[in-house]
Amino acid sequence: MSQPRYRAAIVGTGGIAAAHAQALREHRARARLTAVVDLDGVRARTFAEAWDAPTVAPDLTTLLASGDVDIVHLCTPPSTHAPLALECLRAGVHVILEKPPTLSLAELDTLAEASGASGAHVATVFQHRFGAGAVRLRAMAAAGELGRPLLATCETLWFRDTAYFEVPWRGRWETEGGGPTMGHGIHQFDLLLSVLGPWEQVTAVAARRDRDVDTEDVSMALVTFADGTVASVVNSVISPRQVSALRFDFSHATIELSHLYGYTDADWTITPAPGHTGVAARWAASPSTVESGHGGQLAAVLDALDDGTPPPVTIEETRHTMEFVAAIYASAFTGAPVRAGQIGPDSPFAARMDGAGAPWQAVRSR
Repeated sequence: MSQPRYRAAIVGTGGIAAAHAQALREHRARARLTAVVDLDGVRARTFAEAWDAPTVAPDLTTLLASGDVDIVHLCTPPSTHAPLALECLRAGVHVILEKPPTLSLAELDTLAEASGASGAHVATVFQHRFGAGAVRLRAMAAAGELGRPLLATCETLWFRDTAYFEVPWRGRWETEGGGPTMGHGIHQFDLLLSVLGPWEQVTAVAARRDRDVDTEDVSMALVTFADGTVASVVNSVISPRQVSALRFDFSHATIELSHLYGYTDADWTITPAPGHTGVAARWAASPSTVESGHGGQLAAVLDALDDGTPPPVTIEETRHTMEFVAAIYASAFTGAPVRAGQIGPDSPFAARMDGAGAPWQAVRSR
């Protein structure tokens, strides 16, 4: 049996690392987990044994110096993403980067420059783009089968208790970058943006309602897209009944998705408009039982690397979503609508998602 083409390492063995390891196992004929890095050596060795990784490196620098890695999966806390990814890119190693990819637009732009200089790529983990339902929806919309997009809603209503925020880096602008807008709802509204395309204007509010954190624990935004479609986006970590829900109203049908952390075809519904019942049959023509997840995106990443093209989700695509995040905070904290392209390099919201500071007293910063 031939050896897999790509040698992969996982850096950071917290909860999300298992999803990356499982994705690599699903594609073991093409990529193999060959190394693990974690500040906690015992945890690193335990993880390596569980996922059959032959090497535990003491740190990323040592791993890169060995020359024995092609792709690094960064699963570390958000504030470490930019410096670690930059180190990988300068070594000519591709990066698969967990969300939020960076703490700011400025950090993301730095990675873009490094990627351009080295030729190594960064792919941000927005795995819900790659589920069968999302792929089908984008294809049918692009083909005009659903008619014109008119209206959409996007809700990430999750619940994170006080114990969740006892992890030192959570709930702080300096280490997490933001609250549910940045770290939780980003998956759902990235999927929204991947379907509806360029956004034009955001009008938003954000609040700290119930958690002892520096960041917001809820935000809401009204969005206008370039083609005139309007949408609402809600992000929360204070909602006891949890749901991740998207609804797209096209002129020929309503398409809805309701799930929590991953979806299958069973989580989608389609309601044709009168006179367009054939849309439902076309939707059902290519069923799938596979749950959206890291495996689907990893397959697309490996395909792109095989072809010598930038792997999805590219830095350019990621910036589209990250600019949307920054626009929500900028609108919420200034009280004014924010248009696409308005947050330039000199804007405080390019350097930090809270700009010059949130409009409430910090309780955790240090």
